[in-house]
Amino acid sequence: MAQADTPSGRLTAAPAQELRAAPSPRELLERAVAAAREGAALARQYRATGLGDIATKSTRTDIVTAADRAVEALIARLLLDGHPDDRLLGEESGESAPAGPEAAYRVRWIVDPIDGTVNYVYGLPNVGVSVAAEVDGRVVAGVVHNVATGEEWTAVRGGGAWRNGVRLTGSQVTSLDLTLVATGFGYDAARRAHQAAVLCGVMPRVRDIRRMGAASLDLCAAAEGLVDAYFEKGLAPWDLAAGGLIAQEAGLLVTGLRGAPPGPDMVLAAPPAVHAELHDLLVALDADGGP
Repeated sequence: MAQADTPSGRLTAAPAQELRAAPSPRELLERAVAAAREGAALARQYRATGLGDIATKSTRTDIVTAADRAVEALIARLLLDGHPDDRLLGEESGESAPAGPEAAYRVRWIVDPIDGTVNYVYGLPNVGVSVAAEVDGRVVAGVVHNVATGEEWTAVRGGGAWRNGVRLTGSQVTSLDLTLVATGFGYDAARRAHQAAVLCGVMPRVRDIRRMGAASLDLCAAAEGLVDAYFEKGLAPWDLAAGGLIAQEAGLLVTGLRGAPPGPDMVLAAPPAVHAELHDLLVALDADGGP
């Protein structure tokens, strides 16, 4: 504990730094939306004039561009300037420390600057900027902005999920065999092989499968009912934070398997009527196992 001098010359304990009241989720959402829009505009500019250097991360197929880094840096500056007690977890830069007293920290921003980088490089239109606000460890606001189309999905905890002013309620499907399921794959070859084996077990039981290449947008598609459900192993916090809240607020169950919360082992987002059956199918196929 810090100590301070007193007029008598004796040392006493200095008062602890008090936690400041966190902004409201609505205020945080406004900041997130403004930053995501600016980030998306910069991503479009890079796409039009040149992507810059393209490097690899975990494997030769896991790529990162100069645009990814520039967009994240812009969003970080927009979110953190003037808010020294906030910190940020970004896909490209990792976790920042708060500029103010650490004990005063309550808000953490979770940012994926370009979700769907392979789509972005190839010019495919499923590319998202994802920004979420977490207060005391719980995501309370989030936005996913489609770089190519300008579509935008938002949510605040307890306030519903929305796209361009329309409230989202997810799919009303009640039968697994009529369920259109989105999914995605990791970059490691061994993990892909396991995920492909799982998919072979899922496909005969559902209407069809879609693989669109951006987890945040997959979660928003499920929230909107463009697909009925979504599952994937290997999501990082920045893949899940905003899209997961949007899916939850649209009425979907967003879970892991076997009672676990959603996370890197598995994210399953599905309407209540089919969640249990799809969950049990994924458990039987060991979808959260393998590499």
